[in-house]
Amino acid sequence: MRFLKLVLEYDGSGFHGFQKQTGTGLRTVQEVLENALKNLTGEEIQVHGAGRTDAGVHALGQVVHFATSASIPASRFPAALNGCLPPDLVVLRAEEVDPSFHARYSALAKKYCYVVWNQEKPSALLRNYCFHYPVPLDAGLMSKGAAFFEGVHDFRSFSASGSSAKTTTRHLFSFKVQRKRGFVVFTVTADGFLYKMVRLMVGTLLEVGRGKLLPEAVREILETRRRGLGGPAAPPQGLYLVRVYYPGDYIDDRDLWEIESSPYFSLLFS
Repeated sequence: MRFLKLVLEYDGSGFHGFQKQTGTGLRTVQEVLENALKNLTGEEIQVHGAGRTDAGVHALGQVVHFATSASIPASRFPAALNGCLPPDLVVLRAEEVDPSFHARYSALAKKYCYVVWNQEKPSALLRNYCFHYPVPLDAGLMSKGAAFFEGVHDFRSFSASGSSAKTTTRHLFSFKVQRKRGFVVFTVTADGFLYKMVRLMVGTLLEVGRGKLLPEAVREILETRRRGLGGPAAPPQGLYLVRVYYPGDYIDDRDLWEIESSPYFSLLFS
């Protein structure tokens, strides 16, 4: 038995999240990938993902692992699988890993970005890939607010009910806010995230950026450990799972280089 790790890119618009929902008829990333693996290998394979992205959320670097008896070299898995997959789900890389590797539990950190189209008029072409927010935003104020998220905190105030997490304490390494032409991009890296945590943090920072909340309100809301005091959760289409970090990876948040290396973002920000 061999164990393989895949790095995936997908357009979340046509998926009802990552996790398979048996018996519902809903299209998910996990189910589509497992069906493709069965077509390729003839095996019933269960894949395990690094993160359970919600319906409409995209990925530039989702990671999964699985066990297989297939003899296909790891280097050939991307091309072989992509031939079985629909165009909104792509395998970028594959490698053989130790049996002790787990896409979720071996992860040290994850990086997400959230993209806001901060212009008066919406975009017909980008409606599924960013959040149109027509109100002027002060990126400087949002950066000040974002700084209060950094460090080790109890993020209960910025989590939605329904999470199965045993603890709401997380270490948030970095939270950057950058204006890129007509866009505002939020980039956040932490050792883990709670249900809707990024979208709730972004929703609160948007209230700061428009002047409805002071940056210091972020710290106050964190300290209350009560849900519902910040801004509403930003919608899913602006959210991207950018990268999952594992032992040996260097966590670098000085800029958006990983995001801008994607063909989509290269076009978006050029």
